[in-house]
Amino acid sequence: MEETLGVEASIRGSKVFIQGEEGSVNKAKSFIKEYYSINSNGYSISPEDIKYVLKSIDEAYPDSAPQNKSTADNPPNTLKEFFLSTIPVSSKKKFIVPRSEAQKKYMDAIKQHDMVLGIGPAGTGKTYLAMAMAISALMKKQVSRIILARPAVEAGERLGFLPGDLHEKVNPYLRPLYDALFDMMEAEKAYRLIDKGVIEIAPLAFMRGRTLNDSFIVLDEAQNTTSEQMKMYLTRLGFNSKTIITGDVTQIDLPAEKASGLIEAERILKGIKGLTFVYFSEKDVVRHKLVQEIVKAYEKFDKSRNKKP
Repeated sequence: MEETLGVEASIRGSKVFIQGEEGSVNKAKSFIKEYYSINSNGYSISPEDIKYVLKSIDEAYPDSAPQNKSTADNPPNTLKEFFLSTIPVSSKKKFIVPRSEAQKKYMDAIKQHDMVLGIGPAGTGKTYLAMAMAISALMKKQVSRIILARPAVEAGERLGFLPGDLHEKVNPYLRPLYDALFDMMEAEKAYRLIDKGVIEIAPLAFMRGRTLNDSFIVLDEAQNTTSEQMKMYLTRLGFNSKTIITGDVTQIDLPAEKASGLIEAERILKGIKGLTFVYFSEKDVVRHKLVQEIVKAYEKFDKSRNKKP
């Protein structure tokens, strides 16, 4: 709180004493009130969530805004709405919450549309939130199964060169999906649902020829799909189904002569009712703060390189 809001704080017994400029002190006061209110409702807030609360309050109160009692005692409803916009998942964690404006917009878009394309840099929670929404929909019996897909071949490698049977060949490419799944659901329960076919994690190639009804489908790393693969995937959607397509157009591993299916879909699909695009930036990165700086540095480098004749 001191670092973000520029105040000095000390604790004596059950009281917190804050020193600093009036505007900053009022922000700190609002933060403590909001934190107490949310925490007293039984929600356990992580350190990362606290950083987001502080950032939201700091942005909600411009220094030039009048700092009166009414403003300080009544922080914007949007802050509490953000933290009470929880995704219930079967997990050790009580809930999963959005940590940026774009993540909140993404969650709302998934609730309202049958097809959502989330585009942005790594670490912005595109796939993680999509999977959380999928698990929540399954728990609420809104769908009967979850399908998680990824293009299996990256950086020009061929599965045939890898040792083992088909499962052993594709498993390394699908590992990130398993990791996210196990972060939200107990491993034993997840494996049980996988064995029953309720949750399916498969390479994109396995989607060909299928019509996916009553399903929540997530396509990860969509920037590595070819035009043909993307068209094939988009036409798999069946009745009472929802699909989320995620990708980072700055990290394409396809051969130079192959166009990215995600970039092509972005041009073709805009304007179609019933689907929507949500864009993320380095501001939405929720990993280590260094990741945000790295993403920003690469964006700056790419812009300077593109300016050269």
